[in-house]
Amino acid sequence: MNQPTGQCEISWFSALCDDDYEFLGVPDKYLQSSWEHCRNIVLRAEEGGFDNILLPSGYALGLDTTAFAAAVATQVRRIKLLWATRMGEDWPPQLARRIATLDRILGPNADGTGGRLNVNIISSDMPGEKIESGPRYARATEIMKIVKTLLNGEHLDFQGEFYQLELDPPRVGTLSGKCPAFYFGGLSHDARECAAEASDVYLMWPDTMDKVRENIADLTQRAARYGRTLKFGYRAHVIVRETEDEARAYADRLLSKLDDEAGRAIREQSLDAKNYGVQRQQELRGAADGDGFVEEHLWTGIGRARSGCGAAIVGTPDQVLAKLRAYQAEGIEAFILSGYPHMQEADMFARYVLPHIQHGPLNI
Repeated sequence: MNQPTGQCEISWFSALCDDDYEFLGVPDKYLQSSWEHCRNIVLRAEEGGFDNILLPSGYALGLDTTAFAAAVATQVRRIKLLWATRMGEDWPPQLARRIATLDRILGPNADGTGGRLNVNIISSDMPGEKIESGPRYARATEIMKIVKTLLNGEHLDFQGEFYQLELDPPRVGTLSGKCPAFYFGGLSHDARECAAEASDVYLMWPDTMDKVRENIADLTQRAARYGRTLKFGYRAHVIVRETEDEARAYADRLLSKLDDEAGRAIREQSLDAKNYGVQRQQELRGAADGDGFVEEHLWTGIGRARSGCGAAIVGTPDQVLAKLRAYQAEGIEAFILSGYPHMQEADMFARYVLPHIQHGPLNI
């Protein structure tokens, strides 16, 4: 294998939102979201050497992410948690206090320089209510600014469209005394402006290499207009096997029992199933060849039974590694990966690919 080209963060994914299968679209009681199953994915990822793990959040699906994060934080010793939280369901000062508390429960980095919590900000509606995209993202921008101010230990005097608050920070702060990194994604203009103004890591779902390059350039320019810089992350599934034929055969096996109507129902379960990013994943599937590949080693079949991140990097260890390095060359510094079933694919990636990547927690 070629030598690594710079360090990146490699994260895995715990399926808190009923998203674990042996055969896509076929419910499996042994893989349903539960405390035990999702905890075991986190522990397996830590054992495998991953730097971070995404704990997703969905109102209609699976487990409560905050309760899960607090519990699993007591059982891990090294891995960071990327805790997802939905902005439509919270109040900013309480969110700041919750982040600080989770950070304290999780404990310090190995070098003692700070905590091990990152935050995935989701610009959501309140369940049962609906506001337009522009105001929703404007509200998320305000929330991120408020929380950052409070967790940076600063007095808050904020007069915005959605919040008018003046108060001191909570007594309990994070271990570092600073706000953890905010990971944030979205493809619409409003989402991009929100990311550029207030987030730290801009996350992309799978896309063709030219679109990845285009999105990085666009978000870099937008952030610069606010006097800021962003880091970039990439969320994708993976299928890695010793030969390419084995990897492709496994991709075919994943879809071998999928009923198209069941797949449609799964895609539409999420409250976020109609957003711009999901539409782009649909476009990718439409542009793919007969085997579901939209470009070399990027397979869109997973999107037939998933509303969000809908493509996988498929191939041998060398091919998967080369694809990751190609994204790195474009400016990606963090990868959030997953596969089906999640524990087994974490083992495959940890065995065949992870030892050949120079990786570690993202430094922000």
